Amino acid sequence: MPSAVQLIRASSLSSAAEYAYAATAPSNARLIFLAGSCPLNSDGSTAAIGDYAGQAAACIETMTGALAAAGASIEDVISTRVLVASSKQADLVTAWEVVRDAFGDHDVPSTLLGVTVLGYDDQLVEIEAVAAVLD
Repeated sequence: MPSAVQLIRASSLSSAAEYAYAATAPSNARLIFLAGSCPLNSDGSTAAIGDYAGQAAACIETMTGALAAAGASIEDVISTRVLVASSKQADLVTAWEVVRDAFGDHDVPSTLLGVTVLGYDDQLVEIEAVAAVLD
């Protein structure tokens, strides 16, 4: 089934951004608002302690599982927000590269933020997402 999400490129804006500048979905699309995807193992422990890339990958796994439970896939995501517990730009970029690579050509609008702390012990990364599907 084709995605309800239409990515919008803004050729008048910088091409340095590694994502579309906007996205839309038709009025008959069902929106799916995901809780922040955290790097948690099935037993509730934090995955990949101390590893920004490993935690970003674990967050992607959590997100794709939540999407599947809602009848969607990563290609149905319309936007993301990536939260990284660090004040170092390099740590943010490390997490972002994992997220960017997971989305591939479906480079949805995204915001990358450095934050002081996240909710679970040893948590470094969290990904928020919204998806849109046609039923």
